[in-house]
Amino acid sequence: MNENDQFFQRAIEAGVIPAGTMLTSAYTMGGSQEEQDDLAALVLAGTKTATSSGFEIYAQAHEPLPQAGNFDIIQNSRGEPVALIATDHVEIRSFASVDETHAFREGEGDRSLAYWRKVHLPFFTKDYQEAGLTFDPARSMVVLESFHVIYSH
Repeated sequence: MNENDQFFQRAIEAGVIPAGTMLTSAYTMGGSQEEQDDLAALVLAGTKTATSSGFEIYAQAHEPLPQAGNFDIIQNSRGEPVALIATDHVEIRSFASVDETHAFREGEGDRSLAYWRKVHLPFFTKDYQEAGLTFDPARSMVVLESFHVIYSH
């Protein structure tokens, strides 16, 4: 049993989720190791209660979209589990139509929409390029997830 499975099992044993519940995924947020650790800390602090990802990347990779009710482990830059989250809501919007409420819930920087766009435009551009796609801030769609922490160390 790997570290993520052990962490998930401890959450079941703590009674925060019923036995038989399935873990959807385990992942880091952000690009650099420093960003991954910073974002994991924001999740643990309850400041970060939302995230976003590129819609077209899911389709190209033939991966399922996140869904409300999913259980995911957020990891730090070393791949260690730091928090178990439950997805509350998933919405698909164009990058250009992401609003101030979502930007605030992402919890980064000064939590403004301007800051969100400033850091997410290069993030999505790079993410899309690595997938062989072109990110267009006027047309590209993003997956917006809202979540809450249900278990941590």
